[in-house]
Amino acid sequence: MQLEDKVVIVTGGAAGIGGAVSKVLAQRGAKIVAVDINADAGAQLESEHEDSIAFLERDVSQRETAELAVRTAIDRFGSLTGLVNNAHASRQAPFSETTDEMWDLSFSTGFTATRNFMIAAYPHLAESGGSIVNFGSGAAIIGQPTQAAYAAAKEAIRGLSRVVANEWAKDDIRVNIVSPMAMTEGVKTWSQSAPDLYQESLQKVPLGRFGDPASDVAPVVAFLLSDDSAYITGQTLMADGGANKLY
Repeated sequence: MQLEDKVVIVTGGAAGIGGAVSKVLAQRGAKIVAVDINADAGAQLESEHEDSIAFLERDVSQRETAELAVRTAIDRFGSLTGLVNNAHASRQAPFSETTDEMWDLSFSTGFTATRNFMIAAYPHLAESGGSIVNFGSGAAIIGQPTQAAYAAAKEAIRGLSRVVANEWAKDDIRVNIVSPMAMTEGVKTWSQSAPDLYQESLQKVPLGRFGDPASDVAPVVAFLLSDDSAYITGQTLMADGGANKLY
């Protein structure tokens, strides 16, 4: 199997893109520690994959959550070879109306959580020659209106990822970014509250649809966690149907 003997922490790993990632990684042979505040989704996920997924109901914005997730991976599965920083909460508003609370929410659950999980995982990933997958966003790359806090945090994550990819290459740790465009529950809600912006975004996708989290995004993450991508680091992979292009 593609991910046999891999042990991976997935933040926001109970539902949405993160839930799809957890399931696909498990199907491909990995053991997963899924960290999320969604207790119901996490409990169901764990019950469906008793041997391969351990669920932690924790807030990723708290530093101790990262340390607990790493300990859980070691205690439950014996090692840690991968990390997926998917969790990120945010609120939309025009930049001039973005409050300190909105800014802090985006950075604490997105950028700071990503930093804390990377630091906590580092010693074990250095032992295994591990792989980190962080999440970027097309909203940041194109400057989507009303997404100031989210976009700023996502681009901070991309900048950090490129630096760490260079610094930790000596430890055989790879760090890459996935920028997805997927039909999640959040996107469905957004499409109803801002139908004009949704249609505008959809029209920019050459493949003509938003991606499916399980079949279009999770396999890209699986690839980056696998030995098949052993010579790839510091890259942003656009799993977005061609909507946004980096040159």
